[in-house]
Amino acid sequence: MHEIIKEKRERRALKNVGVLLPFLPKFLFRSSITFLRFKRRAKKAGKVFRQELIKQGVDKHTASGLTGFYLKSSQIKNFIQTFR
Repeated sequence: MHEIIKEKRERRALKNVGVLLPFLPKFLFRSSITFLRFKRRAKKAGKVFRQELIKQGVDKHTASGLTGFYLKSSQIKNFIQTFR
């Protein structure tokens, strides 16, 4: 009895994978585009952040370090660690 139930679950899982598989390339492409757009905006924001720090009187070395911390949040490694 348990073998029959197990076999049905396996078939259902394979069917679900088969249904989702055609959508995977489109999903990956859209996700990549979205992430690249996010990275570009973060880079621009980092430049503005650094310029504003310098304008407010922070030396360039310290401003660069703070900008690095600011941009660290947009790294993909941090996103992956969040979902672990």
